[in-house]
Amino acid sequence: MRAGQLDQRIVIERLVEGYDELGQPINDWLPIVTTWAAVEPLVGREYLAAAALVSEVTARIRMRYRPGITSRDRIVHEGTTYNIVSLADMHSSRRELVLMVRAIA
Repeated sequence: MRAGQLDQRIVIERLVEGYDELGQPINDWLPIVTTWAAVEPLVGREYLAAAALVSEVTARIRMRYRPGITSRDRIVHEGTTYNIVSLADMHSSRRELVLMVRAIA
């Protein structure tokens, strides 16, 4: 993967659950990393093929490999929030991570 292809900033967020000082439950999304990525909306045949495999995939996000990212995390890109539907370590090389994502309505 060439660095020039990663031309957009994304924020990866994780749901943090806990309790405040008064014992009230807290469920909040906190940013865990801001990084460069390639965000590619799926269109035409690509969209239909992806939607057949995984319901309503709307974009593909390519980024450098980061350990610990899971499908329970979410992505924020230019004001749009995406749930991670699936993720793959391309070629099992720990160099590139591809996320198939769905926009949250």
